Amino acid sequence: MESENQSAFDFPWMRRGSGRRTVVLAVGGGKGGIGKTLLTANLGIALARSALKVVLVDADLGGSNLHTCLGMELPEVNLSDFVGRRAERIEDTITETGVEGLGLISGAQDFLGSANIKYTQKMRILRTILTIDTDVVLMDLGSGTSFNVLDFFLLADYGLVMMVPEPTSLENSYRFIKSAFYRSLRHREKSEPFRKVIEEAMEQRNEHHIRTPYDLIRVVSRMDPERGDMYRAWMLAFRPLLVINQVRSKDDEELGPAVRAACRKYFGIDLDYLGHIAYDDSVWRAVRRRTALLAEGGESATISSVWGIANQVLERIRELEPRLAQGAAG
Repeated sequence: MESENQSAFDFPWMRRGSGRRTVVLAVGGGKGGIGKTLLTANLGIALARSALKVVLVDADLGGSNLHTCLGMELPEVNLSDFVGRRAERIEDTITETGVEGLGLISGAQDFLGSANIKYTQKMRILRTILTIDTDVVLMDLGSGTSFNVLDFFLLADYGLVMMVPEPTSLENSYRFIKSAFYRSLRHREKSEPFRKVIEEAMEQRNEHHIRTPYDLIRVVSRMDPERGDMYRAWMLAFRPLLVINQVRSKDDEELGPAVRAACRKYFGIDLDYLGHIAYDDSVWRAVRRRTALLAEGGESATISSVWGIANQVLERIRELEPRLAQGAAG
């Protein structure tokens, strides 16, 4: 059972106006095998080459392999050393990647063992990530909609949802976005009766027949019109980023705008669509060679699209922290 101490979780909306701080990004999605880790690794390289100091965090607690996508052997120290108190500070678990300005905190391999970490362990990791002395923390998340995955996603100033043009990925992505929004409401809401309604909404079958955020707000508005207005404002502020991977056709290219339109129409949630990444054999070849795509150099449509996404992310980082604009050029 999770603790109800919300003050222990420093969400982005709690950090606004708090002065100089690290910008946190998270890459998530509804299912595995969609390229989250590959994008995280290459996005980290792109941001580091744009004169930012970046720390990658492998937060896929059930199957960490971000080091592999960077062409690295398993680091000697990792997140489990911090959780197990073998490393006093989380900075002690950062390993150099060979890319200037880019460090890696490898995922837990032995202490945690799976994604089912204890609440206190999760909270310690989340709180400490915010204290890392760097410009940007970029997290690679596990798949699915467990509370652990959602809380890492919600910790971020910018949460990026990745999907591929497949029905299962589409369905799971909608579920991920909806679950993340409900989870954010659950953290914000202090009143127990309304928390119960939110928890009910997270169940597929529920007494109030809640299927979408619109339905939830309708129910809440009946109970308390002012609260309904507050939920609508929170919904407008909830704007995940979206990237479509493994695009093979013109129809695939049109999926991103279609998903954005569907989310706006049925959920009331407006996504920021960053673009798509074409399917490219060079990607899996780079994985087999245990090297990051951007680390190899060269030019391709895939590399160009990754840089295009990175430049859009850079714009958002600069908007949030203007001090990082100096010297950062994509």
